[in-house]
Amino acid sequence: MSMILFADDEEHLRLTAAQSFDLHDLPVTLFSNAKDLLDKIHKHSDVVVVTDIRMPGMDGIELLNAVKDIDNELPVILVTGHADVTIAVNCMQNGAYDFIEKPYAQNHLIETVTRAIEKRRLTLEVRSLRNNLNHQQILKTNMNGKSNVIQAVRDQISALANVQTDILISGETGTGKGTAARLLHELSARQHGPFVHINCATIPNDLVEIELFGHEAGAFPSATHSRYGKFEHARGGTIFLDSIEALSQEIQGKLLQAINDRIITKLGSNSPIELDVRFIASSQKDLKFLTDKGQFRSDLYYCLAGAKIQMPSLRDRKEDIAQLFNEFAKLSSLRHKVQTPFIPSSLYMQLSSSDWPGNLHELQRIVDRFVLNIDLDLSSTDLDFKEGMSLNDLLANQERAIIASALTANEGSLKNTYESLKISRKALYEKMLKFNLKREDFATDE
Repeated sequence: MSMILFADDEEHLRLTAAQSFDLHDLPVTLFSNAKDLLDKIHKHSDVVVVTDIRMPGMDGIELLNAVKDIDNELPVILVTGHADVTIAVNCMQNGAYDFIEKPYAQNHLIETVTRAIEKRRLTLEVRSLRNNLNHQQILKTNMNGKSNVIQAVRDQISALANVQTDILISGETGTGKGTAARLLHELSARQHGPFVHINCATIPNDLVEIELFGHEAGAFPSATHSRYGKFEHARGGTIFLDSIEALSQEIQGKLLQAINDRIITKLGSNSPIELDVRFIASSQKDLKFLTDKGQFRSDLYYCLAGAKIQMPSLRDRKEDIAQLFNEFAKLSSLRHKVQTPFIPSSLYMQLSSSDWPGNLHELQRIVDRFVLNIDLDLSSTDLDFKEGMSLNDLLANQERAIIASALTANEGSLKNTYESLKISRKALYEKMLKFNLKREDFATDE
């Protein structure tokens, strides 16, 4: 149920309206002035505004214009005296939902507000549907691939984006931890706030506290003026603590307090600063292992690990390599202002045989060399023998990746695919069925 925000400088009118809303189980918040009401509104507020036109300070018309600047579809109902009816009609032409002339029957007020509530509900439902579609498109664009493991990560990001819990992202170097963190921010209600990326591994130990929390003038000899810390700058948004394992245990303790209390204190100050932020942390190392070895604070680990995302290595999603190479090549060509070279099927299949210890970073390096016609270094093209997997499983994984690469290279054309692989149509069909590969997943949209 939408909240009704009711503004009128006359107390008896506020109380009368509140009684009417209460009788009809309609939640209401009362305001004696327009400015206080405006402070409660944001882009997707589930509210309906009812305001008197004539009020001291900011009047109802100014409030209407300010609300429309925030959200043009938020219903604003104007309450007006007889002399202001013409003004109210003009306001409706400029975006007001409706107006009510004084003195008004309480039933008329309730009917008008109820219609506005229904309109707001429908508006927010349509927005939600559009946002869900946009979110899925953003995820697919920024975290491409058809493998089960990357689809599972996309599902996790979509599910966690609007959950306010802090998140720990783990994975090898180059697996896309930063991309996942930014997507969590961009798909959340905090998307219009700042996204502050802090690489903990690159900040000198003696400057970490100042960088994170800031300082007041005079806090130390060279502090001639006060400074905002990165945490304070991030208010209303997201803090991404990249390579959090690099922080000293002393700083880990102060970070734990900031995360638990959502309060920081600048160096040299006794005044606490409240934080409205979400924390996302990432680590290339197994933080649980470091915790068990006493090298990372267990209380901080469990504070961050309420929700965890494990980014898969490239060798665990080899069937995505051809698609990623193709898309990286287009981007690299645009960046270097050259034409995208033809990519032979044989190269796709060779790429899918590599171990890729550098993951996406290494793949991007190879793509740039290919686009710029520099000799490729594919010396690491060894089969990936994972501990605990049988030879049959290893060979099946490799075969699936090769077939997926060929389908990608041939844009889903079965004829071109089985000819490039030098197998029969029947053999290709059987293998696609065995590995759950669908032609339409590899066909281009063009």
